[in-house]
Amino acid sequence: MTIYIVDIEAVESRYTAQWKKFLPEQMKAHLDTTDVVVISGGEVPQATTPGAFLNFGGTNVYKSSQLMQIATMVCNGDIKTGDYFLYTDAWNPTVIQLRYMARLLGLDIRIGGMWHAGSYDPQDFLGRLIGDEDWVRNAEASMFDCYDDNYFATQFHVDLFRKSFHDVDQDKVQIVGWPMEYLKDEITPYGGKDKFDIILFPHRVAPEKQVDIFKDLALHMPEYRFVVAQAYPLSKDEYHNLLATSRMVFSANLQETLGISWYEGALVDAIPCVPDRLSYREMATPEVLYPSEWTEDWDSYIANRDKLIERMREMLDYENTHEVCNNVVDKLQDFFSGKQLYDTIKGT
Repeated sequence: MTIYIVDIEAVESRYTAQWKKFLPEQMKAHLDTTDVVVISGGEVPQATTPGAFLNFGGTNVYKSSQLMQIATMVCNGDIKTGDYFLYTDAWNPTVIQLRYMARLLGLDIRIGGMWHAGSYDPQDFLGRLIGDEDWVRNAEASMFDCYDDNYFATQFHVDLFRKSFHDVDQDKVQIVGWPMEYLKDEITPYGGKDKFDIILFPHRVAPEKQVDIFKDLALHMPEYRFVVAQAYPLSKDEYHNLLATSRMVFSANLQETLGISWYEGALVDAIPCVPDRLSYREMATPEVLYPSEWTEDWDSYIANRDKLIERMREMLDYENTHEVCNNVVDKLQDFFSGKQLYDTIKGT
């Protein structure tokens, strides 16, 4: 069996660049095979569409290049029965064309896709700008059906998906950790640095991240420096140093199906402060949560601002910050490991 990784474009400021480096090697090591081939779409614009995860034009150039390579390999007879295709972003229409070729040519391959977001999430770009238009919902349903294994990182994400797609085949759903076991080795060495009175906003500057709440908190907690990481052109090394010297990582997110930055913060004792909603409810320990209604929208925040500030001060005054962060890390181990993903592929 050859495993083909149809990857997501690597943006240096995102984990996608780390996946480009680490995922093939992690998969080879876990599956004890060298038959792992990456299908890359080449170079793409590094400037994402403002507030988005990708460049909305560049991503289609990238996927089109991937399709050309896949179709050429099919034509050349390189793809064999028993091979496995892993799409690291399930929202990739080329899976429909791959399934088309495989079915018509009698290639008994298996295909897996890792879901991150889509129109079914009202806080996602697709959800906000396109919503439940028939074409996008039908496309997502078709892509889901093309995959033998639909991978989700959390139960929350599966439940969110099912709100729009009620009759999904449960046998096609796999709840697995994302393949990020490299994070611990990458980030832990930055720990142990002197802490500054920094509260960090590590998210994209997008409506669903509610950066205005963060900026307003800065006005009412002047003894702390509130830093929006994306306001600066930080390299990964610079970002990790900033993370390690921060005291808190803050979230008022309205969209989160996993969340990486708060785990990264916990690895270097920057205590996460996250709302009791979304994937956080499933993943977090009680010590780092605050009530969801305090930041459900701007008006709720204003009504509960004093309570939120009090909760943040309480967390910042923890005497056992290292222990609290360790507890978070321990609970999140399976969410940031690809073992279940690799085992699913191995069992095919």
